[in-house]
Amino acid sequence: MSGPSRGPGPGADRAAGPSHGPAAESAGPDRAGLGGLDRGGLGGLARGGADADRTGAGGTVAGRDRATAGPAGAGPAAPSGGPRPATDPLRAWAELLRVSALFTVPGDALAGAAAAGLRPDRRTALAIGASLCLYEAGMALNDWADRDEDAVDRPHRPIPSGRVTPGAALTASAALTVTGLVLAARAGRAPLAVATALGATVWAYDLGLKHTRAAAVTMGTARALDLLLGATATAAGAGATVGVAAPVAGSAGGRAGGGRRLPGAARPGVRAEPGVRAPRGVRGALPAALLLGVHTCAVTAVSRHEAHGGSTAAPLAALGATAAMGALAAHGRRARSGPGLSPAPARGAAGRARLVTTALAAAYLRTAAAPLLHAALNPSAPLTRRAVGGGIRAMIPLQATLAARGGALGTGLAVMGLAPLARGLARKVSPT
Repeated sequence: MSGPSRGPGPGADRAAGPSHGPAAESAGPDRAGLGGLDRGGLGGLARGGADADRTGAGGTVAGRDRATAGPAGAGPAAPSGGPRPATDPLRAWAELLRVSALFTVPGDALAGAAAAGLRPDRRTALAIGASLCLYEAGMALNDWADRDEDAVDRPHRPIPSGRVTPGAALTASAALTVTGLVLAARAGRAPLAVATALGATVWAYDLGLKHTRAAAVTMGTARALDLLLGATATAAGAGATVGVAAPVAGSAGGRAGGGRRLPGAARPGVRAEPGVRAPRGVRGALPAALLLGVHTCAVTAVSRHEAHGGSTAAPLAALGATAAMGALAAHGRRARSGPGLSPAPARGAAGRARLVTTALAAAYLRTAAAPLLHAALNPSAPLTRRAVGGGIRAMIPLQATLAARGGALGTGLAVMGLAPLARGLARKVSPT
């Protein structure tokens, strides 16, 4: 699951979701982001932060929590969305789960399906549901694990303020984790295995790894796994359609799926299991997963300096990685065609596909690179937080680029359409 925010997957950046608006920039990126699954470990769900939990595939950031705390002795400041009743339980849970960062999660599974050369289907939707659950599980678990620290540094958070009890947060995290695994199991055994690895990464990050040098790599792994969850789930459906045994001529109209027999199969009795095409498609998604994971890892590394600034090396390294990934993501690959696979574009459409992919990659670079350059030139805490915020906001255009790179232009544009929705909701509920 994300984004690095305090994000990465499923698994996840609070999840590397993009943070938006003036308040988000001054406070730092959300914790769901990158990446990754993020504050909860996806990417983010990402959540790096000064303690590595504020960056997040997934699904990243301590900034806003510290920014909203106000001057010493002044008490916590009101959230950017305006005053809200302190006893409003829905508001408290929305803050705990950082619901505005959820828009950074669906793009992982959709980009994974596109990178595998497959059309999104019902199993892709199940993967998205599993990613969302695991992402939010990481969010709740992160606040539960950080409750003592938050009582000192961020007393306005739902748990230290008493609006959500620690037991309720831990129970919600466990329930969301189980729900995510159940949804993944409905997509198939292979998706369940990936979701289990993603969930384990999220829990390991929140319960200890975020305070170690392995934090950034863990966040990147979570976000990469979230993309692979989408690829694996969609490939399970394509494999059921293709089958191990090829149908005889004239059987193309037959239906197969979920282990049902292929009508007209060459050998009666052969059941539709994931065939040759499915694993080949999943392997094709590995480069996209690597790009997403590296982005989450880079933003998480920068976020470790957002509280006090002072690091020029981290923003420079992230800037170099961003430039390289933007160039690689913009380089499309030839789409495969076949049963259950996305059709290869016609020659006339190839030019349009390259144009759209390049434009989306440029949007990714513009969102992530400029703040990183500013932070490298002046590594102050505010500019470092803005750099992390830019990295989280860049998650959506990166997902869109990866989808378009796989030949799914419609999917890429749809993912890009989530950016304004995330920005609008972030004005009401902080993603950090």
